[in-house]
Amino acid sequence: MRFRFAGIASLVVLIASAAALGASPALKPFERGTWQSVLRGHAGRPVLVHFWGVTCGPCKVELPLLGQFAKDHPDVDVVTVSADLVPNLPAATQSMLDKAGLASTENFIFNDGFVERLRFEIDPAWQGDIPRTMLISREGAITTIEGSAEIADLEKWSAQQRSKH
Repeated sequence: MRFRFAGIASLVVLIASAAALGASPALKPFERGTWQSVLRGHAGRPVLVHFWGVTCGPCKVELPLLGQFAKDHPDVDVVTVSADLVPNLPAATQSMLDKAGLASTENFIFNDGFVERLRFEIDPAWQGDIPRTMLISREGAITTIEGSAEIADLEKWSAQQRSKH
C-alpha cells in the first residue's frame, strides 16, 4: 500500500512540475498555422471555438456554462483557446478548464509572443477582446459572438446544425 502511495505522490509531483514548467499535457500550443489546422480538422462538423483568458471576469462565469453545453451537445465539437496576453498561465488555464468540465475538449493556449499575428490569422478585424465565440457550421460558415455568448443562442445554433444533418 505504501508503494502505491509513493507512486501516486511521485506522479502528482511530476504533473505539478510539468505544469510549473508550462508543459500541460492537455493544452496544445496555438501558434502560426494552428487556426487553419483547426478548421481542417473539424471540417464537415459543427464546431464552437471559444477564445477566453484566466484574467477575464466574464470568461470565468461563461466557462462552466460552456462545459455544460459541451456535455449536453456531443454532436458539436468544442474547442477552447486561452488567448490571454503575456504572461499566459498554463497551470491556471488547465485548472479553470478542469473545473468548468472542459478538460476533455480540444484546448489550446496562445504560444507566440506576437499575439497580434495569431489574432490576425483568425480574424483580421479582431482587436483581442475576450470572451469571443466563433460558431462554425458544417458548411464552414462562421458566426462570431463578441463578448459573452448567451446559452440560448448556442442552443438555437446547435438545433439548426442538427436539422441540417
